[in-house]
Amino acid sequence: MKSFPLITAHTGCMGYPAHSLESLCAALKLGVDVYEDDIRVTGDGALVLAHDDEVPLKGGRRGSLAELTLDELEADSPTPILLLADVLAWVRTAGKVMNLDIKTDGALEPVFALVKQMEMEDRVFLSGCEYDRAIRANRIGPKLRRLLNVNVDSFRSLRYEDAVRQACREARAAGCFGLNVPYQAVQPELLDTARSEGLDVYVWTVAEAEDMRRLAQWGVDSITTRDPEKLIAVRGESETAEAEAD
Repeated sequence: MKSFPLITAHTGCMGYPAHSLESLCAALKLGVDVYEDDIRVTGDGALVLAHDDEVPLKGGRRGSLAELTLDELEADSPTPILLLADVLAWVRTAGKVMNLDIKTDGALEPVFALVKQMEMEDRVFLSGCEYDRAIRANRIGPKLRRLLNVNVDSFRSLRYEDAVRQACREARAAGCFGLNVPYQAVQPELLDTARSEGLDVYVWTVAEAEDMRRLAQWGVDSITTRDPEKLIAVRGESETAEAEAD
């Protein structure tokens, strides 16, 4: 039976707020393979789940996450702050894997230190790494697996086959195990070229069942979605169809 892509739950899945415990719990309860969330670092070096540096504070104020200490952030945030260490512990207990979408170079060294301390190198990989960050990540922590975020602009400015070759070349040079690609940019040619280079193809962020089916049939290695329940249903359809064909 052909292997179905890994099911990756994007933070904010199943309608819950992004970077929330509710989103994580919903994903783990559904039994997804991978949980994805965004990683930043506070002014005093704490790793937290957050997409943007500018964060809302009580009283309608705004602040810079990179300039706030963790104590200041927790005291002034209108919503709970999740620490990466706590989330990784839950992911490990569930026997799952976490995709750490790195949002700033400053998060790289503390991420490597934390993952090593928790002995979770086999349950974590990085995304959010375009070429320069991927090179830096490879230099700081070569044992931690990473995806190359493809240069989306190259797919607009170059011929498709040239953009694909550039992405694969950069991934290999940066020691990445695969490509992280917006699903709209994926064509069979990209998958064929990536396979020939020994690279996986992870796609994001897919909402419609029709797109999920097509990408699974093409053979991508992982599909990221905010609706993992829908993707699990698509996997069930695929397994049923294959069983009936045998």
